[in-house]
Amino acid sequence: MAIDKSLLSGNTTMLILKLLDQEDMYGYQMIEELGKKSNNVFELKAGTLYPLLHTLEQKDMVISYHQAADNGRQRKYYSITKAGRRHLQDKKKEWTAYINAVNDVLGGASFATA
Repeated sequence: MAIDKSLLSGNTTMLILKLLDQEDMYGYQMIEELGKKSNNVFELKAGTLYPLLHTLEQKDMVISYHQAADNGRQRKYYSITKAGRRHLQDKKKEWTAYINAVNDVLGGASFATA
């Protein structure tokens, strides 16, 4: 079943912050991990991810640093900040309220709070 990709819009920030809440990652790693964790429902493009990461840095939700990879090349890693964690918690609560409201309208069961 194909999923309307517009459902991802507006939730990408929450998903990226959730990935970074688990571990620091570099951009391509985030793209791969998001695809893997979503069974390839979410196929984020670099052209979407990097501007989002730049915005999150400007809002002090993530910080970046360079670190050598196994092959000796420098990679830019991203790490979530305290402000990013607070934002993630707020977005998770918002998401839970949203899916519960949709399920109420559709006649389904509500989910537990985040």
